[in-house]
Parts: sequence; structure tokens; C-alpha cells
Amino acid sequence: MLTMKSFTLIIVFILINTELIQAQNDAALQRKAARIHNKVFTVDSHTDTPLNLMDKGFNVSVDNSELPGRTKVDFARMKKGGLDAAFFAVFISQGARTPEGNRKAEVQALHIFDSIHSVLRRYPSLAGLALTPEDGYRLEKQGRRAIFIGVENGYPIGNNLSNVKRFYDLGARYITLCHTKNNDICTSSTDTNNAKKGLTDFGKQVVSEMNRLGMMVDVSHISDKSFYDVLEVTKAPVIASHSCARALCDNPRNLTDDMLKALSRNGGVIQMCILSDYVKTPPPNPARDSARNALREKYRNFDDLTEQEWQQAHADWSKMNELYPQPLATVQDVCDHIDHMVMVAGIDHVGIGTDFDGGGGVIGCNDAGEMGNITLELVKRGYTTKQIRKIWGGNLMRVMREVADKAEK
Repeated sequence: MLTMKSFTLIIVFILINTELIQAQNDAALQRKAARIHNKVFTVDSHTDTPLNLMDKGFNVSVDNSELPGRTKVDFARMKKGGLDAAFFAVFISQGARTPEGNRKAEVQALHIFDSIHSVLRRYPSLAGLALTPEDGYRLEKQGRRAIFIGVENGYPIGNNLSNVKRFYDLGARYITLCHTKNNDICTSSTDTNNAKKGLTDFGKQVVSEMNRLGMMVDVSHISDKSFYDVLEVTKAPVIASHSCARALCDNPRNLTDDMLKALSRNGGVIQMCILSDYVKTPPPNPARDSARNALREKYRNFDDLTEQEWQQAHADWSKMNELYPQPLATVQDVCDHIDHMVMVAGIDHVGIGTDFDGGGGVIGCNDAGEMGNITLELVKRGYTTKQIRKIWGGNLMRVMREVADKAEK
């Protein structure tokens, strides 16, 4: 007959044994995820890291974790997080749609292109420019980071179609057609003046020219009408370089299920953004909202800023985030979106584009050094190595190759 003491000891033994088994299982999952993450070619399709390259206090070759302003990407953290490749965005905020404004945006874009090329020339042993998927794979085998280039906001094209080829020749392999405001190409998802508007006649020429060159058309940021207009015009698959599922987070920046299905039919890919506002609707925070609105007013809604103004605005925004921290979404929330997008669009049409250094970052993956945690969560959910390889870069590289194959030779 068991005494109470004996019974208690048995229960304690069972609990300890259960915890040990669980710990062993967790360790096995972590080892499995690490092997997969190291094995697959990992690509982040959108970072705003070039915003930091012109900061004299930022050295992209080393770990900048302790640098004020909390940068997210550098070559050291890419290596630490097993991130093989990233698209550096030539981002230009929307300014005046005038000849003077267009010229100013063009000059700013060229300056950012130059800053990217200069950094790659400075650190050839750490990273190199990638123009094709094959370049990316070659650089990975050499132990270097592959840096692709995208243009975020077609504003610096102005009304000059030849600028599309000019940017392509400088290494750009996608253009996000607009940003937070309408431009001469299309209407934006977040501009209040976009009712029943979409891709302009000039915008149709831009899409056709990108198709001709073999440059990916990026539909992130554009309005729903613009999105469907693009799909009618394009002769090649398109990408959403950093967007989420609107069914899980009702933000106009995200894609509806109908849009996800249309993107799938097009053969394109949506790259999961981990900017928390697009992943999970934030709780009310009047003090933070007031501070954000004050900065938007101070910096003219971040339109038509000089380089110095943009650097200061970026610093002030980081300080605001420190003063009024926002509850962040988690890696689990991110993978909920991935699950949903895979279910709706299919496993061949989902990837990852963090928006690091442009607001991206969640609990568990708050910079490039923590990218493996996404893989770990996918492994926990039962994704196979083949599926994870597609999500982490295979799908995007497939689209990039198809777009290039459809270009005029």
C-alpha cells in the first residue's frame, strides 16, 4: 500500500521526467531548425538599411546592436542570424510632383545607390552585389553576404521612363511603385485621395518597361485598385516585397485574401513583413499617437525631406519609440500570417521581407541576428525543409528568374 509520501515522490518523479523529456524534445527541435536554417538560402526582400549607411556613426561591417537608434541590419548580424542575402532599399519619401521635385528625388536616389556600391567596394570580403539568383548562391558559397537592390517608391523615376533602365543598370532588381502617398505612377494604399484611382497611363508604361528589362514589379504600398491594374498590365509575375495578410490585421497596407489568390494566379510572391503594426493591430496609445502626429507635422508627413532632415527625422522617430514603446507582435504572430498566406495563396507564393531599419521587428526577431527564430517556429509548426527553403528565398528567386526570362533579349 502506497503511503502519501511515496505517492508524492512518484508524482515528483513523473513531473521531473516529463520536464526532462520536453527539454530534450525542445533541444532536438532547435538543432533541427538550426540545421535547416543553415542549409537553405535565406533572403530578406526588404530592408531600409541604406538609411543608415550615410550615418557616420554606423559601420555596416560590425555589430551595431548598441548604437543609439537601434539599427537592425549589418553584415555581422546577418552572419550571426544566418541571413545570406538582403535587398537594400533605395528609399525616397514622396515629395512635390513637379519637375524640381522629381529632379531632387532622382539625385537623392542616385546618392543612395552610390552609398550602397561604396560600402560593397569597401568590404569585398564580407559582401557583394547580387544581380541574379545565381550571384546570390555564389556569394553564399563564398561565405559572403549577397546584397540585392530594390527601389522603394517610383517617385525618382519622375516622368522620365529612361530612369527605369538607369536604375536597373545601377543594380536595382525591383521597384516598389509608390510609397505612402500617390505619385505619377499609381495611387497608394494609405493616401486618402485614392478613390477609384489606380495605375496611371504613365504607370502602365513603367510596368511594361520593367517587364521588358526583367525587373520585378513590387506591389507593396500600392492601393487595391493599383494592385489589380498592375496584374492586368504585367506580363510577368510580381512581388509584394513587404506586406502581410489583411484577414489577420486589417491594415490597408496588407493584402486581402482575394488579392492573395490573384497574386498566386499571377505566379507572384508575397514577402511577409514583420513591422508590428501590419502584423497585429496595436492597442490604443494616445500619448504615442500624439507624439507620432507631432513628428509627422514637424517633418511635413515625411514628404520632400532633405538628406539631413531625413536623418534627423529617423533619429527623432527612434527616440519617440524609446519614450513610447509599442507592444510588439511576436514571431508566433508572424508565422500565423505565414500559415494563412500559405493556406490562401499556396506554399509557392510566400516569402519574407522584414522591413528592418524601416520599422520592422517583432519579439523574437527584432534584428537580423535573430532570423533563425522564424525558422524554429516554422519547424515547430511542421513545415518541411523543402517548404522552408521556398519561404526563405526559393520562391522569390524563382520569381526573379522568371521575370528575367520574360525580359526582351
